Amino acid sequence: MTGAPLPSTMDVCVVGGGLAGIAAAVRLADAGARVTLLERRRELGGATYSFRHGDLVVDTGQHVFLRCYARYRALLDRLGTGELTRIQPRFAVPVLSPGQRPHLLSRARGLPAPAHLLPALVGYRFLSRRERLAAVAAAGALRAVDPDDPRTDRRSFGSWLAEHGQGPGAVRRLWDLITIAALNTPADDASLALAARVFRTGLLDAADSGDIGRPSVALSQLHGDPAHRLLARLGVRVVTGSRVDAVRPDGAGFRISTARSATTDAGRADLSADAVVLAVPHEAAAHLVPAEAAAGHGEWHRLGRSPIVNVHLRYGAPVTRLAFAAAVNSPVQWVFDRTPEGVRGDQYLVISVSAADDVIGVPTGQLIAAYTEAVAGLFPAARRASLREAFVTREPRATFRQSPGCRTFRPAARTRLPGLALAGAWTDTGWPDTMEGAVRSGEHAADVVLAHLASPTRDLEATP
Repeated sequence: MTGAPLPSTMDVCVVGGGLAGIAAAVRLADAGARVTLLERRRELGGATYSFRHGDLVVDTGQHVFLRCYARYRALLDRLGTGELTRIQPRFAVPVLSPGQRPHLLSRARGLPAPAHLLPALVGYRFLSRRERLAAVAAAGALRAVDPDDPRTDRRSFGSWLAEHGQGPGAVRRLWDLITIAALNTPADDASLALAARVFRTGLLDAADSGDIGRPSVALSQLHGDPAHRLLARLGVRVVTGSRVDAVRPDGAGFRISTARSATTDAGRADLSADAVVLAVPHEAAAHLVPAEAAAGHGEWHRLGRSPIVNVHLRYGAPVTRLAFAAAVNSPVQWVFDRTPEGVRGDQYLVISVSAADDVIGVPTGQLIAAYTEAVAGLFPAARRASLREAFVTREPRATFRQSPGCRTFRPAARTRLPGLALAGAWTDTGWPDTMEGAVRSGEHAADVVLAHLASPTRDLEATP
């Protein structure tokens, strides 16, 4: 973060109230800027929010994080919600397969990286002995892959795995357990650079980096609601229900045009700012960013979108003691126990299906029938328990498509218009589309803006 003091109180507008926008607003307010945050929805949190479904509080997606998510965890601490999460003492994932006992894929205690994963790979029951030895060699080779090398981004992870002796079965039963969950795309369609970031930073470079953290409360309680309270304490003006229609250069600053859905008249309003952080999804950013700010904005749509589907099943009796698990040889990828604390007698499970292109358009009844049967194949007690309730939530635009070459279309935070910065997990953070990437992007965009505002030649800067 820039250490230069601001010449006077400067007005900064943050457009977007997701994690990137929240992180940017906190950073800017800490530095003494006068911040207005505009959010189209009625709540903050962006893609990480919750809603009511009967007596359940349902999250949009099953968001987990890793111990290595340093900036995200620091933001939680700033929000006062770090203690509302649970992080494993060591990486451990139960892996299920129909008709077989669970296998615990876990790191060894007391061993440094990457040796901490050696027992897990050597003993992984869902691979043959030859596949296990090949997986150990591939994991060692992956440590040498540079995720920041542009050439790495142009390759697919699947082709790299094949080159290192990983057959389709090993990819499906081992590598895709992590790749699909982390990148929302299978290895064959994933950027090698982003896969290397996931595996190196999360599992291979430090022994405890991959320990899994989970919220113990609903996402709105973890992010959106406490963000409202923190930003209010910092003096940030938060305006929800406000759709931004345009961001235009205006003298040495910017003019932001909005439409307030809560007003009784036309609802249009303009506000001015010395600088702007645009923290919205790539489709919206391409529409809002001035053409002279980003020459490549017309290509951002090529990042695409990758969907996630969640199947929610509420049983009349407990069917598993596992808090979460992954699955192989099953339509189920990951399953989470989301039974509200204090509830006894029934169990609420959520099946998370990433890279869900094949199921995003399947009718709800068919999805429920298919995944009810699949869960029963993993948890036999589910056949004996009554299914009290079942529903499906769909996120057709859950992440951008993290495919080979995607970095070409991920812009830097700094634009060609001084004082206008881009934020969001889709920007060129070097990280996948994760909560960590979102927070990092917001903080970096804030730093770009603060450096501009503190520049003694700010008023002399010309638009390129």
